[in-house]
Amino acid sequence: MAKGYWVSAYRTISDPEKLAAYNELAGPAVRAGGGRVFCRGGRVVAHDDGIAERTVLIEFDSFEQAVAAHESDAYQAALAALGDGVERDFRIVEGLD
Repeated sequence: MAKGYWVSAYRTISDPEKLAAYNELAGPAVRAGGGRVFCRGGRVVAHDDGIAERTVLIEFDSFEQAVAAHESDAYQAALAALGDGVERDFRIVEGLD
């Protein structure tokens, strides 16, 4: 079964306090959903039209598990805390077998 991944590429962080509130809620929600954080922040080298801002990669055992974790009440509460504190490109993608 192919794994699922959350990929978040942040464009701007306009409210670090909202991001901190999101992080407090999102971490436990991701772990409860079976997610494993591979990278969060750290060094970034951007190419093409990319922006060298915060990037997050989270792995799940399946694509369906990744979607379910995003739709969970716990993660939706984290998104509510984040609100308009960031602009990011968030995707759920299916990995290769």
